[in-house]
Amino acid sequence: MVDNICAKSTPYGASAIAIIRCSGPQAIDLVNQIFFGCDLTKVPSHTIHYGHIKDGNEIIDEVLCNVFIGPKSFDGENMVEINCHGGILVSNKILQLLLRIGFRMAEPGEFSKRAFLNQRLDLTQAEAIMDIIHAENNLALKSSQNSLRKSTTKLIYSFRDRLLDILAKIEVNIDYPEYEDSVEVTKEYLLPVLVDVRKDMEEILKNSKISKLAIHGIKTAIIGKPNVGKSSLLNMMLEEDKAIVTDIPGTTRDWIEGSLTFGDLTLHLIDTAGIHQSSDRVEQIGIERSSKAISEADLVLVVLDTSRPLDQEDKELLELTKDKPRILVGNKKDQPSCFALDNMVMISAKKNEGLELLLDAIQKLTNLDQINIDEGRFLSNTRQTNLMQHAYESLNQAYKACQDGTDIDLVEIDIKQAFDDLGAITGQSTPEELITALFTKFCLGK
Repeated sequence: MVDNICAKSTPYGASAIAIIRCSGPQAIDLVNQIFFGCDLTKVPSHTIHYGHIKDGNEIIDEVLCNVFIGPKSFDGENMVEINCHGGILVSNKILQLLLRIGFRMAEPGEFSKRAFLNQRLDLTQAEAIMDIIHAENNLALKSSQNSLRKSTTKLIYSFRDRLLDILAKIEVNIDYPEYEDSVEVTKEYLLPVLVDVRKDMEEILKNSKISKLAIHGIKTAIIGKPNVGKSSLLNMMLEEDKAIVTDIPGTTRDWIEGSLTFGDLTLHLIDTAGIHQSSDRVEQIGIERSSKAISEADLVLVVLDTSRPLDQEDKELLELTKDKPRILVGNKKDQPSCFALDNMVMISAKKNEGLELLLDAIQKLTNLDQINIDEGRFLSNTRQTNLMQHAYESLNQAYKACQDGTDIDLVEIDIKQAFDDLGAITGQSTPEELITALFTKFCLGK
């Protein structure tokens, strides 16, 4: 981190303003070479200054420069943020000028990576920044803000402190057996401690599965036979003609996707090809993709045409989805009904009736009322959840080994593994290559 980096932090394209972020040991000195308005090397930190960016005698643009002196900056280094007009040409000319005077283009996520390496952020906070940027509903935004304020960090630290206490006591027993004031770590001492930690982890893992749906959205597959109203339901939910609707069976032959946010929930909807027996090869491929959508979905909306009796294909769909979180949607309630099923939500996609009932059913099925976002007792992404799951499994192995009478110094190996897995969540015990891989997912200029 001895070099100086720059990148646009605002999206590419024409806009009112563009922000070009510069960072590094000589960032302020270098920008000062092309900024004319005041001496940036002599101004206080966290101040903004009016002037012009010049290339020799040519004025490139009228700008405002924000100056941040390290370590009290986003990434812990000297930083200058150049606020220029948002034209593509003018921002590119400033970037080209910066590259000529000693900066290099930042890699994706490099500013956040430097913040992590300079201990301004831990990994959970860095991930929270990206979650804030991509938040699609209020729960996702609030959860990400809590993580940025270290709610996840504090949660992980509390677990690591408990395991560290166990490990320290075991080490004292091994290295200093003559030390009379130390707690003797026996099977009787260790088992209840492991039970308590595992119980708390179970709660976090359970909450994390629910919160994942709230934060990242619910992957929702709309399935059914051809011509039961799947595409009409998609259009009704999205309030637009996203899918082609005709009386011809098999109109939809591939996935059609859209997103819907209501209240604190976001649904990622997939309208699938009608599932039935077909000799049409193209339609068969669509049906295969429909089956894949069912297996990958968090929620399945099984659409049934209640104006006709249930047939064998309907029954096969009900059997296929019985083990998935699902809602049965009875379409065509505006026509005489031929059957009724327990807990089926009745709608008329053609007349836009019943949507509120369907959304209420989805809200209840997700169990979001079990999560208190303010308490922060959950993890916000798959990487974090998987690591805690690994830690939990290691503690399970330690518990079973302890029950079987395994020597405590061998049980310690599994406890230490759990301790390291938890450390990887915040970045305290994370390989360098994983750090690099994580931050390359960030956008340029972040």
